[in-house]
Parts: sequence; C-alpha cells; structure tokens
Amino acid sequence: MPSSNVLLDADALDRALTRLSYQVLERNAADPRRIVLIGLPTRGYTLAQRLASRLAPIAGFEPPVGKMDITFHRDDLELNIPVPQVSHIPFDITRRVVVLVDDVLFTGRSVRAALAALSDLGRPAAIQLLALIDRGHRQVPIRADFFARKITTELEDTVQVKLTEVDPVPADVVEVVSP
Repeated sequence: MPSSNVLLDADALDRALTRLSYQVLERNAADPRRIVLIGLPTRGYTLAQRLASRLAPIAGFEPPVGKMDITFHRDDLELNIPVPQVSHIPFDITRRVVVLVDDVLFTGRSVRAALAALSDLGRPAAIQLLALIDRGHRQVPIRADFFARKITTELEDTVQVKLTEVDPVPADVVEVVSP
C-alpha cells in the first residue's frame, strides 16, 4: 500500500509562494515591469496566476501571465499519447524576463521542451525557472533559479501537487507518495 509524506500543507504553500514572489522581484529589481510569467499546464499555470497576484501589491503592478503547451516539443512522444493543452500567451516575450513556472522539476525534460517552445515565440531578454519542488534526478542539465523546496526522492516516488483551482479534492497540499 502506498505511503505519503506531506511536504507543504496549505499554510506552508501560501508562505512559499509569497517568499518566491519576493525572490523573483529581488532578482529582477532593476526593471521589474519586464517580468512575465508563463506556466506549464496545468498546475504551473495555476501557480503562475497565484504568483502574479502576490507580486501585484509588492511590485505595484501585476505581471502578465500566460500558459504554454509543450506537448509537441517533448522528446518522449513515442512513449505517451499526447494530450495537447491550450496555449495562451497574450503578450510579446521579446526583450522580457520570462519566468517559466512549473510545479515539480524532475528529469528536466519538460523544461527542455518549454525552452524549445519559447524559442518559437520570440527572444526574451532572459528566461528564469521557478519550480515549486525540485526533486532531483536530472536527465538534462537544467536547474531552477527559484524553488520552494529541494528534496531527495527515489525514482519510483511521485510528487503530487494538489491545488484547489484544478483538483477535485479542494486542498492545497504537496506530498511525496511512495509505492
């Protein structure tokens, strides 16, 4: 029977997102109005929306938020039947600081696909990666610029991020599930 270990409950997740918002703003203090947030569906986009709303009162503006489908930029299409998501990026990324938001950084392959997809949209001034959880086991040389927690997991573990906006059980929680 699988076992689970809670990494972040609702309060800890809330604090982590506030802390991450300050870190993004501090890193981009020279010109914060260049920041745009692009989330990977589904939970990365939801996290990007939450980050934007937290940045608004501290930065004096709410950065634009988009979501980007990476399905056809993945290198594992033959392993999975792709289920494309809708991309919605209603702003130009050229000369902007793109903060790419993902819920869990694992092998790095999703981020690699996202970088390829971003190159189709323009040439940003910089791309920064924000991952709620960095669980290691990289297969490509990718690292998060911002993360709430960096943990060590077994390969067969699963990190589940559940957010009230998208998950059927209304709870904000992040947990590691072991087989």
